[in-house]
Amino acid sequence: MAGDVPPEVEDRLRAICGSLPEVHEEPAWVGVRWRVRQRTFAHACSVEPVPPGKGAGHPTSDAARVFPGHDRLDVVSFRVPDDDVAGLSAVGFPFYRPGWGTNVIGLVLTAATDWQEVEELLTDSYRIQAPKRLARLVEGR
Repeated sequence: MAGDVPPEVEDRLRAICGSLPEVHEEPAWVGVRWRVRQRTFAHACSVEPVPPGKGAGHPTSDAARVFPGHDRLDVVSFRVPDDDVAGLSAVGFPFYRPGWGTNVIGLVLTAATDWQEVEELLTDSYRIQAPKRLARLVEGR
């Protein structure tokens, strides 16, 4: 079953997302998400291996199906500019395509995660989802 990311991971994501204008955090269908107005720009959860006999469409299948052999994966998904989707997808681990949304990328969070890169990616996602007036407030970040 999927669930919440560990508190220390959620705290790091909360610090990044909460520093952006007019953002609110709320529980998602699983895990937690950050929104600007009514548009989600970041979603974090933990996923466990896909149960035998389950596959695409199972709620835990996205990252677990792409990266089998893990007991649990902590992931964050976010929006990227359309031009960046193919490039990030081609990188492979820790990036993956969640299988929904044309411009959505997932990132597996590990001990080796570059949190400065996460901040840049989530700020870009915010810019994509935020109204133009708010997006301009974080230009140059």
